[in-house]
Amino acid sequence: MIIVFNKPDNSLEGCEPEVMRALRPVVALALLAPTLTAAPAAAEPLEFGPCPFEGAECANLPVPLGEGNRSISIAISRVPATGTPGEYRGALLVNPGGPGGSGLEYAVSKGEKLPEQVRRSYDIIGFDPRGVGRSAPLDCGELGGLFQHPAPEPVPVGERAETQHLHRLRAMADDCLRNNPDAAWMSTTSTARDVDRVRAALGSEKLNFLGVSYGSYLGAAYAAQFPDRVGRMVLDSVVSPDRWHDFDARQAFAMLDQRDTLFEWIAAQPEFGLGETKQQVRETYSTTRARLTGSFGPAEFDNLVYKTLSRTERWEPFARDLSAHVHQGAPLSPALPEDDPESRNYEAALRTVKCADSRRPTEDEVIGSLRALRAADPEPIVTGFEAATCAYWPEPVEPARFGHPDMPPVLLTQADHDPTTPLDGARRMQARLPGARMVTLHDSYSHGVFASQRNPCVDDAAAHYLLTGALPADDLRCQGPGLP
Repeated sequence: MIIVFNKPDNSLEGCEPEVMRALRPVVALALLAPTLTAAPAAAEPLEFGPCPFEGAECANLPVPLGEGNRSISIAISRVPATGTPGEYRGALLVNPGGPGGSGLEYAVSKGEKLPEQVRRSYDIIGFDPRGVGRSAPLDCGELGGLFQHPAPEPVPVGERAETQHLHRLRAMADDCLRNNPDAAWMSTTSTARDVDRVRAALGSEKLNFLGVSYGSYLGAAYAAQFPDRVGRMVLDSVVSPDRWHDFDARQAFAMLDQRDTLFEWIAAQPEFGLGETKQQVRETYSTTRARLTGSFGPAEFDNLVYKTLSRTERWEPFARDLSAHVHQGAPLSPALPEDDPESRNYEAALRTVKCADSRRPTEDEVIGSLRALRAADPEPIVTGFEAATCAYWPEPVEPARFGHPDMPPVLLTQADHDPTTPLDGARRMQARLPGARMVTLHDSYSHGVFASQRNPCVDDAAAHYLLTGALPADDLRCQGPGLP
């Protein structure tokens, strides 16, 4: 799992002249092979109207589904630039992450956090990627019992438990493939083509783009297909270019390091009464997890911890809730996934996109990764191991590719201790993007950097690039906030 910045309880984040507001949709653009750059799209004006939320205007754009003549509709939102005509620089597409994150309202929520001059200069464009929200949403049905609580122990120990774990993964895959016959076309490669059609509908020669978390992966995939159409691109909290299963495993190890840091931090806060040393806090944690009963069991607890670890502002509320549970018997906060339409769609898209993007793992690789995590820690957090489901998925039709020798340099922003998208993976992605610069927020333990942690060094560098096109001369290091 990658944290999504506008998903409730599972995540974190003037008018311009009429000619600048004109948006023109794609009509009749054939699906091209993934190794080619698509021809320019024909376009006609979009009909914008009210959104189902405040602060933006919305429209729909038809795009080809896959092979054949079928199409789906992509939901788009627009928050107009607030500045003068002389300040206007066009459209800035934004994506909050996922895969599976709805981006329609993100144009409003992220737009409010962007530096003022960026808001004055750009229309902020959000969209629901294919398979998400109001863009042909996916639903995997029961997803192998994912929405039943308490869920089974998520960390299998022993061959029998490992076999049962694989059976649950197969059931998840079967449910997704049975309910979504077009799953192969819900890939990041397909979504990147949709992004280019949005660009054409906006009347923009180049794509200006801000992608957070999985959005960074989408931006890099767009550059692989359309290098000559890349404009100013900020990729924040960067996903690695690795196979999704390998990314999930690396993230799980990073979560163990982050949890150790959390234990040390809790031990230094005597008001919680959870232990005076890291080991004592660990013992309290393990005992609490083992004693959970009812609909909130170890799997739900791990889900809550996974969410907590991604952002340090969640540490204090988690520690207070855990303290109240240990000392007063208070219930812990509910944990996703829940059986509401939004959550069902998110969980379905999360797995479907990952499995459509990269080579599937074998059963031995899935169990090998779990055993390696158990060897490192008897209680690993495997909440983000969605790509294990891909062991029972067909091989992808269009595996994701990243970067291109002919693309212009772009800007990456990254926290050095981000457990959700670890720094080493971000550097591997940087190596795929020729000339890219990275702004690293040193001594930061949270996921999401630009217009998220309110760090002037990061925000000024990214805003300067978006406004002028000028990148830092070299990679830049900014001082972060440290622990809470």
